[in-house]
Amino acid sequence: MWGLVVAVVAVSAGAILVRWSTAPSSVAAFYRVLFTTLPLLPIAVVRYRSHFARITRRDLVFASLSGVALALHFAAWFESLAWTSVAASVTLVQAQPVFVALGAWLLLSERVSRRMVGGILVAVVGMAAMSFGDLLGGVLVGPNPLYGNTLALIGAVMAAGYVLAGRSLRQRVALVPYVVVVYGVCTVTLLGLVVAQGHPLTGYAGREWLIFAGLALGPGLFGHTVLNWALGHLESSVVSVSLLGEPVGATLLALVLLAEVPTAYTVVGGVVVLAGIYLTASDSAAT
Repeated sequence: MWGLVVAVVAVSAGAILVRWSTAPSSVAAFYRVLFTTLPLLPIAVVRYRSHFARITRRDLVFASLSGVALALHFAAWFESLAWTSVAASVTLVQAQPVFVALGAWLLLSERVSRRMVGGILVAVVGMAAMSFGDLLGGVLVGPNPLYGNTLALIGAVMAAGYVLAGRSLRQRVALVPYVVVVYGVCTVTLLGLVVAQGHPLTGYAGREWLIFAGLALGPGLFGHTVLNWALGHLESSVVSVSLLGEPVGATLLALVLLAEVPTAYTVVGGVVVLAGIYLTASDSAAT
């Protein structure tokens, strides 16, 4: 259980590190994934070389789609943090279980229970409150909260695509080869985005490189890697629901480290979104 606490704190720090960085968001996302992937390459070559030869062309296609979706997730979410509050961005991007349930129903013909439908509807109401409540109230946190919230939702949709594309692959492909292929495609996609946007890859201050490394070490290694480890020791429902702690942790860290106070609409809407995610994720895990 302490592993989950460490993981939630680590992923909660991700939004703060992105905010502290002055580099373009796509550059920060690129180095976050690159620095997470590089340490895995020697392990993959030494211990899992034969596994790569057994990956079929069809599985490679879906792994590549998963990697592209993950890249777009990072690109959209990192950029959203420049336009809206940490609380709104992290809460909305964490809504990916809602979009996973919708995607599984639409694309994979998986059953959707009444509880999941209810959770999706509750989450949508909360999203609307967060996105439009501040505009109506006239109190804004961020240069353009509606735009930032939209980017965060796009990030959630892309995260759901990443999960759906890779859902069946993990049953046939070992974790390290799967992660190396997906993260490799994700890294190349983000590199292409950085080049297309005309951003430099070098010339950043030492502080920025520390932030890039921190994004890989914290949310990457101590966050998502520990969560993957926890899946082998705890019920998936416990792990999935524990991720709801990320918006809470990120909001508290933003309050202390960035002096960013979320608006009442963000707090109330965020609670409603988290309730909807809980209903959806807990029922998905149970089935």
